[in-house]
Amino acid sequence: MDEVDVIIEVLDARLPQSSENPLVDTLRKGKPALKLLNKSDLADDVRTQEWLDFFNGLPDTRAMALDHTQKKLINRIAEICKQMAPARSEAGRPVRAMIMGIPNVGKSTLINALLGRKIAKVGNEPAVTKSQTRFTTKNGMALSDTPGILWPKIADVDSGYRLAASGAIKDTAIEHEDVAIFAAGFMRDDYPQRLTERFKLKEIPELAEEVLDEIGRRRGCLRPGGIVDRNKASTLLLNEIRSGKLGKLSFETVAEWDEKRRLAEIERLEQERLAQEAQDEKNEGSNK
Repeated sequence: MDEVDVIIEVLDARLPQSSENPLVDTLRKGKPALKLLNKSDLADDVRTQEWLDFFNGLPDTRAMALDHTQKKLINRIAEICKQMAPARSEAGRPVRAMIMGIPNVGKSTLINALLGRKIAKVGNEPAVTKSQTRFTTKNGMALSDTPGILWPKIADVDSGYRLAASGAIKDTAIEHEDVAIFAAGFMRDDYPQRLTERFKLKEIPELAEEVLDEIGRRRGCLRPGGIVDRNKASTLLLNEIRSGKLGKLSFETVAEWDEKRRLAEIERLEQERLAQEAQDEKNEGSNK
């Protein structure tokens, strides 16, 4: 990290919090960070703007939304990196940036766009990049790529489901049907009109499992006897979410993230209090 001036973290605009690797803040060691909300063409515009405002309010952090078709914004990345490392830029030396992000978030596509040629392998399967590589961009920026890094354990269950529903982690990582049920519940709560319009539902069932079953019935995902084939219905729903056929959507909001952080801080303080009480009791016992 000593040879890096700026960290470029690529996030999925549909789930900025869940696709933000908590290890990055530790690894960056105070380096300025540019957070790119990629795949913004698939994300809810209103929620994306809320996330941009949030990230741009953090110290030593800039954020922008883009998709790989926005050439003007891609050219803007190098300009922002130079602004975030003025000493390096003013000395006429190339700004050294390291690009980071979880698997399948669009790093390789972005690198190809920055280079103006196809050099990084692109694929829909997570974890295409296998080892760290270095490039020089057409804007004169020294760029280091890293393998897509997932943290050792995804502590938050909902984040795991969101990552799976978006395709960031393989379907085999979490039970396929469970992911689809989670996605059905999310669509029911956040984008109910999309469900009724896309799948011609007269009404939306209360239970997520029933939402998935109704989608299966409407699309003919049936076994002999009219029984819904949950596997086929699950594949259908997840494919339509990932491809954008259900419209531009985002799996999480800044308000939800703020509340989660608030609760986590309360839990942390409570754990500290309990630990202190236990230590005090231990000290009292040893003094008797």
